[in-house]
Amino acid sequence: MATTHPITVPTHDLEGRLPFGAEAVDGGVRFRVWAPNAARGVEVQIEATGADGPTRHPLTAEGEGVWSATVPGLGVGARYRLVLDGEDAFPDPYARSQPEGVHGPSEVIDPSTFAWSDRDWAGLSPDGLVIYEVHVGTFTPEGTFAALERELPELKRLGVNAIELMPVAQSPGERNWGYDGVALYAPSHAYGRPDDLRRLVDAAHGVGLGVLLDVVYNHLGPDGNYLRVYATDYFTDRHKTLWGDALNYDGPTSRFVRAYAAENACHWVREYHVDGLRLDATDAIVDDSPTHVIAELTARARQEAAPRSIVVFAEDARNEVTRFRPVERGGEGLDGAWADDFHHEVRVHLSGERDGYYADFAGTTAEIARAVNEGFVFQGQPSPSHDGKPRGSRVTDEPARAFVFCLQNHDQIGNRAFGDRLHHTLDTPRYHAASALLLLAPETPLLFMGQEFRASAPFLYFTDHEPELGKLVTEGRRREFGSFARYADPAVRDAIPDPQAGSTFLDSKLTLSERETHADTYALYRELLRLRREDPVLRVQDRSRTRATPLGDDLLAVHRWDGAAHRLLLVNFGDASTISLADVPGGDALPSTGDVLLSTAEVRFGGDGDASEVAGSGPGRTVTVPARTAVLLWFDPAGALAG
Repeated sequence: MATTHPITVPTHDLEGRLPFGAEAVDGGVRFRVWAPNAARGVEVQIEATGADGPTRHPLTAEGEGVWSATVPGLGVGARYRLVLDGEDAFPDPYARSQPEGVHGPSEVIDPSTFAWSDRDWAGLSPDGLVIYEVHVGTFTPEGTFAALERELPELKRLGVNAIELMPVAQSPGERNWGYDGVALYAPSHAYGRPDDLRRLVDAAHGVGLGVLLDVVYNHLGPDGNYLRVYATDYFTDRHKTLWGDALNYDGPTSRFVRAYAAENACHWVREYHVDGLRLDATDAIVDDSPTHVIAELTARARQEAAPRSIVVFAEDARNEVTRFRPVERGGEGLDGAWADDFHHEVRVHLSGERDGYYADFAGTTAEIARAVNEGFVFQGQPSPSHDGKPRGSRVTDEPARAFVFCLQNHDQIGNRAFGDRLHHTLDTPRYHAASALLLLAPETPLLFMGQEFRASAPFLYFTDHEPELGKLVTEGRRREFGSFARYADPAVRDAIPDPQAGSTFLDSKLTLSERETHADTYALYRELLRLRREDPVLRVQDRSRTRATPLGDDLLAVHRWDGAAHRLLLVNFGDASTISLADVPGGDALPSTGDVLLSTAEVRFGGDGDASEVAGSGPGRTVTVPARTAVLLWFDPAGALAG
């Protein structure tokens, strides 16, 4: 059932005069742009199709810096640029396609001609969501929307129910993570045509997968960013971000800038039928308006999708629960946020790393258990990596589904110097035990492409900027690791892969045949996801019916229940251990009938078959947990496994 998110949306839609950009109309193409920087006028330059060269057509002032005109005889596929005051020509900020990249001409696209077949698709609910994060360019050898489309049935077979595409808005060059996009309305030409993205979404719906899109409204990239040409007020120096001046969401003429972001969210929902958004670094979006732009664009995107339901998640380093509290309770109405505390605690426990922000985390089983129980670890405590300032807000009754947990994601892999994944530096048994913890906790799990088959490829940071900027990126990438003890030697830093090198991108491509060569991990992930989906206890995402408890330095229990049915996950990262159920809070009251439902030590998962068992009777029952193993037990007074 769709979740309702009531909100009164301020009028920032320019009284129906959106969209800006190019629209195919009867007899021609209508162009509209917000360009208050133009003193004498704006023209649209239609690129040459013959020997006569480009032609220019004047736009008419509508007021408030808005210019528009219809050019007769023009059609879909025409390429154009916009000209201010008779000088240089630039791409359209609202272009639906940039077929020659961020510096090239824009292209007229008619989205209404695509034949959708997903009429019966109801959308996505945050309940039961399992997200699979994908970088389009490195998931397949071809690195295109069309190639990813071919893999959708296998992703459905794996057991996820939504894919999350890293940003696909047009970025510089032919290879990019997507977080320095500049043409926010145009899918990257490196991945295919706009209709290729539509076909991908349509096909995903056809096999029962939703599609989330990672979008960036906290900054634009430096290469190909022409917004200041049109309007200085796109940015403001009243607020600063890591990337310089902030986008102007709360100052003079900010309604046009708010419209640029909010209409973009609606654009992906309306024209590409995406099922939700992941909003990048919302803590870097500064807005002192009565209604935060995040709340506004979320509400507008939901309205655009209706009657389909969509989900909206934030990445917010502040652990700010207001972001995903209901609007009627003073929140902003999102469905949840990335909760990286779980990842950090598990990573520190398994690796012992304490560099950078890992210094904030103890990595104990007690802190891992706290993350499972409460969603966030930091809920207002001082954070050393944040200059000792308090970080986080208190978690109250926010549902488990609102906290997105992961063992790996693009940031936690790609922002490492050599792009190494968790399983690259961890033995397989402990990796399997950690995977069971992730997938059998009640929070929303996110998988990063390839973790389900222990991908051998790293995921490196790669770019394709013009040479001068690219050199600065390469130098900056290596310099940022100078504060890490292991990279103190300049020779070691120089070995960090060059983001600009084509080989860095190619080395990051998955080898999908590893689904077979690493079939043990793939089988484990499929079975864990099946249990999460089908088991009557595990499919209930309720923190009030979950209790995680540390049982030792390397051992923790996650007890979940629904009525009289109970599941007990014992995760052992250390040596073999025999525990008494009486040592597990509530364990002495577990039903008398129970047994092992799954062990990561099973031969089918690549284990040695070392058996786990429930021994004895009454409160004194014991369970043997093999070394570096996760064991899932079921208890049911009915005497048979339900479901």
